[in-house]
Amino acid sequence: MHAVAPLRPLPAHREPAHLLSLARQAWGGRSDLWVFGYASLIWRPEFEAVEQRSAKVHGWHRALEMTSRINRGTPECPGLVFALVPGGSCRGVVYRIARDRVDDELPRLWEREMPNSVYDPRWLPCHTDAGPITALAFTLSRESPNYTGTMDEARLLEVFRTACGRYGTTLAYLMETARCLRSRGIRDRRIERLVALARAHALTD
Repeated sequence: MHAVAPLRPLPAHREPAHLLSLARQAWGGRSDLWVFGYASLIWRPEFEAVEQRSAKVHGWHRALEMTSRINRGTPECPGLVFALVPGGSCRGVVYRIARDRVDDELPRLWEREMPNSVYDPRWLPCHTDAGPITALAFTLSRESPNYTGTMDEARLLEVFRTACGRYGTTLAYLMETARCLRSRGIRDRRIERLVALARAHALTD
């Protein structure tokens, strides 16, 4: 596995509480709040939503290119999780949180997605069958130290075989995301190739 960079204190402008405050300000409190999910937020949202819709964003795509040292790996054996990175497009799900529930639900979402401020929260235009909406999404910069870029097959297979964190293995995370997307009629060729790779090496059924 590649070397693990030591963790450093976050600068003030990257502190989770500061970024949460900015998100609240951008939302403004005048309407319900929408959240865009592209991976585990689809199959394990852990917040109360009053509506959900299939949605598509342009300019970003889902990629298994973010290091996970806790949830799907460890500092000694990092795993991978999906991130929303620049380029292309992504089909996922948008969730509507009622305005009077945002003060309760947004901090819970933040605790889950932003404990280390790895993501860059953004407000992205989303296309749905019921019309366009703007949703909060958790994106990843290619400048982030947690961004891995495209891995070759040998490195991916090593991760699939060995990486396991507090929520299970990287491989199980991949397979659950693939299953959930299929159940919603969402086709992602990148995920299909990863699943095919794991099956070709008898790592999963």
